[in-house]
Amino acid sequence: MRPDKTFFDRLAESAKVETLPRFRSGLDVVNKEADGYDPVTEGDRAAETVIRGLIEAQFPEHGILGEEHGNIGLGRDRVWVIDPIDGTRAFISGLPTWGTLIGFQEKGRAVMGMMDQPFTGERYFADGEKAWYRGPDGERQISTRACSGLSDAVLYTTSPDIFLDDERARFDAVRAKVRLTRYGVDCYAYALLAAGFVDLVIETGLKPYDVGALIPIIEQAGGIVTTWDGERPEAGGKIIAASSVAVYEQARAILVG
Repeated sequence: MRPDKTFFDRLAESAKVETLPRFRSGLDVVNKEADGYDPVTEGDRAAETVIRGLIEAQFPEHGILGEEHGNIGLGRDRVWVIDPIDGTRAFISGLPTWGTLIGFQEKGRAVMGMMDQPFTGERYFADGEKAWYRGPDGERQISTRACSGLSDAVLYTTSPDIFLDDERARFDAVRAKVRLTRYGVDCYAYALLAAGFVDLVIETGLKPYDVGALIPIIEQAGGIVTTWDGERPEAGGKIIAASSVAVYEQARAILVG
């Protein structure tokens, strides 16, 4: 049995109690990466702890894949995929483009997901068939827009600095053909794509918890999300998400060409 939206909302509300009071609070930040910068805060850890506790109590037979704590039962038919604060750099910088990502997989495929942005009061949800938005301007079903091609497309990526040399050249080749490129909004970019405001998101080096909740939101809004090679995106890696088949095919031809 799949969880319902009420349970997803309960998870998001519980995480919000841990994240929102810490946002713009001058909290301590720990760097997880010895040779780089991979920040984590007490908000990340506390939010994931409360989400996991609720899942384990309600669905003890389900597996859990999370960013901050050990994984449980990844070989099970039903697995939750959690990123308590996607966009921790934005979070510690006071930028409200981070989000709590809660995904749900069946037999390795992402089928439900929620992205919650507590500060703006926006919540994006995929119920297994359709994608929905709820926020200050109401609640509605969302869908991607039918962009005709790269020349009309809006492209987002977290940062051009994330790409390796060859990847950067391919990304720049796509960027040269789009109408507008913007940077730095993490999971929020994918939500905007699902809602019909962005046409293309290209990234690399993603982990399963970076995309697990976002895949069904995009797909159930009518978009496409795969690896650069055209494979299923649940494992992360080099990811392309597009609002239309035309944009997807034109961009991927450059990325793999």
